[in-house]
Amino acid sequence: MKAQASLRYAWYVLGVLLLAYISSFIDRQILTLLVKSIKESFGISDTQMGLLMGLSFALFYTLLGIPIGIMADRMSRKKIIGWGIAIWSLMTALCGLAGSFSMLFLARVGVGIGEATLSPAAYSMISDYFPKRKLGTAMSIYNMGVYLGSGLSILIGAAIRAMVGQENIHIPFVGEIFSWQVIFFYIGLPGLLIVLLLQTIKEPKRKEIDSDDEALKKASFFEISQYFKANKKTFLCLNFGIAFMSFASYASTYWVPTFFNRLHGWSDTKAGVTLGLLITIFATLGVVSGGRYADYLSKKGITNAKVLAGCGGMVIATFCTVGVLFSNTTLTIIFIGLFCFFASFPYGSATAAIQEIVPNNMRATFSAFFLFIVNIIGLGLGPLCVGFLNDMVFNDPNKIHYSIFIAELLGCAMSATLLFLGLKPFKSSVSYLKQYLTRN
Repeated sequence: MKAQASLRYAWYVLGVLLLAYISSFIDRQILTLLVKSIKESFGISDTQMGLLMGLSFALFYTLLGIPIGIMADRMSRKKIIGWGIAIWSLMTALCGLAGSFSMLFLARVGVGIGEATLSPAAYSMISDYFPKRKLGTAMSIYNMGVYLGSGLSILIGAAIRAMVGQENIHIPFVGEIFSWQVIFFYIGLPGLLIVLLLQTIKEPKRKEIDSDDEALKKASFFEISQYFKANKKTFLCLNFGIAFMSFASYASTYWVPTFFNRLHGWSDTKAGVTLGLLITIFATLGVVSGGRYADYLSKKGITNAKVLAGCGGMVIATFCTVGVLFSNTTLTIIFIGLFCFFASFPYGSATAAIQEIVPNNMRATFSAFFLFIVNIIGLGLGPLCVGFLNDMVFNDPNKIHYSIFIAELLGCAMSATLLFLGLKPFKSSVSYLKQYLTRN
C-alpha cells in the first residue's frame, strides 16, 4: 500500500515537472509563428531569423547545462528548477520589449539560461521517483512537454495574434511596441505561477546512494570522466543519434508554418493552427508510444529496448520527410503528421536509456551532457540550416520546401544510423553499471 501511495505521489510530481516543461517550450518556440512579422519589423534575413530561433537560445542553454547538471547532482534539484522557471519567464516577457534584432537576440539568450536548469534536474528527480520498469513511460510522459509545448505555443500564439491585431501598441512608461510583441507577455509571465506550484513537491532521496555517506553523494570530475571513457561508444551514439533527430524536428517545426505561408498562401493563423494540431496530437502520441513500446520490449528481456525502439522510429521517419515535396496539400499534411509521430518516437525512450546506464550521483551531469549535444546540434543548427540553405544555396524564399526536406532527411538518416550503431555498446554499458555499483 505504501508503494502504491508513493507511486501516486510520483505521478503528481511528474505532472508538475511536465507542466514546467510545457511552459518552457511554449516560451522557447513561440517564434515559429512570428517569422514573417519579425522579419518585416526588423528587416532581417532568413539566416538571421534562424539565429534568433535556434542559436541565440541554444548558446547558453547548452553551455550552462553541464555545470547546472553537476550542481543538480550535489544540490537541491527543486530549488534549481524554481530559479530557472522564474528567469526564463521574465526573460520571455522581456522579449516583448526588444526594439531591435540584437536586443531580441540577447533576450532569447536569457530565456536559454533559465531553461538550462530544468531537464538535467528533472531527469534525475524522475529517476529517483520511479522504478526502472516504469521509467521509459515516465520519461516519455515528461518529454510530452516538448511536443505539447511546441504545439500549444503555435495554437496559443495564433489565438493571441488574432486577438491583438496588427496595429502597434503603446505601453505606459515603455512606449510603442509591435503588436506581435504582446504575445511574449501573455506566454511569459504566467510561468511565475508554476514556481509557486513547484513548492508543493518534495526533493526525493537519491537512489543507490547511502544518504549518510557524503563521499558517495558527490562524484568527482575524474570519476565522471572515467565513467564516460568506459562507455564512450554508447554515449556518443545515443547523444548524437538523438541530436540529429532533434535537428530534423526543429528544422521542421520552426519553418513549416512559413512553408505553408509562402508556397500554399496560408495565413499565419491557419498555418500555425494546422502545425500546432499536428504536433500536439501526433508528436505527443509518438513520444508516449515510443516509451510504452520500449517498456514492452524491456519486459520481454531485450536489454537495449530503449535504443531499439528509437532506432525503429527514426528509420520510418526518414521516409516521411518527402511530405514537404508534394504539391497536394492533403498529402503534405498527412506526411507531416506521420513525421511528427515517428520522429518523436525515440525521445522518451532515449532519455530513459541515459538514466539506465548511469549511477545516480552522475545522472544529472550525464543528462546535461546529453542535452548539450542534442540542443547545440538540434536547436542551434536545425533552424539555422534551413535559413542558410534558403539564403545561400537556393537564394529563393519560395524554395523553402527543398531546404526543409534536405535538413529533415539529413537529420533522420544520421539519427537512425547512429542509434543502430549504439545497440551493441548499450548492452555492454548496462553490464558495466552493474559491475560499477558492485565495486562501489
